[in-house]
Amino acid sequence: MATLLRKIGLIRLHNRDTEDPKHHHHHHHHRRGSLQQGSSRSGSALVSTSLVPASRQAHCTQVRTRRLMKELQDIARLSDRFISVELVDESLFDWNVKLHQVDKDSVLWQDMKETNTEYILLNLTFPDNFPFAPPFMRVLSPRLENGYVLDGGAICMELLTPRGWSSAYTVEAVMRQFAASLVKGQGRICRKAGKSKKSFSRKEAEATFKSLVKTHEKYGWVTPPVSDG
Repeated sequence: MATLLRKIGLIRLHNRDTEDPKHHHHHHHHRRGSLQQGSSRSGSALVSTSLVPASRQAHCTQVRTRRLMKELQDIARLSDRFISVELVDESLFDWNVKLHQVDKDSVLWQDMKETNTEYILLNLTFPDNFPFAPPFMRVLSPRLENGYVLDGGAICMELLTPRGWSSAYTVEAVMRQFAASLVKGQGRICRKAGKSKKSFSRKEAEATFKSLVKTHEKYGWVTPPVSDG
């Protein structure tokens, strides 16, 4: 972690890191076509098309790494200690994020105080094509009810879906939106005997989120009543 944080100060997010790699792919494709035409006229061998996917993959990896290093840097500078991040097994692409604050007038904040819960722990994993695709985000602990938190700790937020996501969204912004959604949906810490001790499962969260996305793609996104969670 210390090594990564040292690197953070040396790496900056360039403009090209917020551009869709499809643009770069189109550029390479156009360039390749020109090379192929030139090669045909000279009678030399054509440029191999297999080089393009590898180049695009390398570009995506570079963009994802730079973006996440910049995100870590910005989070470390937050003055209100709204969230903190721990890397899972030192992986830059797998984060455990602690949400330390929600609306202090909410029943959820009162629950946190009464149960000595210092933070809500979430896991974020970032796909190969991040930031052009959303991270997969789920609640780990405590076990929550309502607040748009579903089975397995899956989260019902449109911005976490492929259709609702924008590469301009930062982790901090997503977490602030999540904190607001918890309060809006009247999220509570589960205190029911037995159920409160049961851990959320990634497999269950993924299945729930997949079903959620499928349903909303069919019927659209309509904010449900708070009683529905």
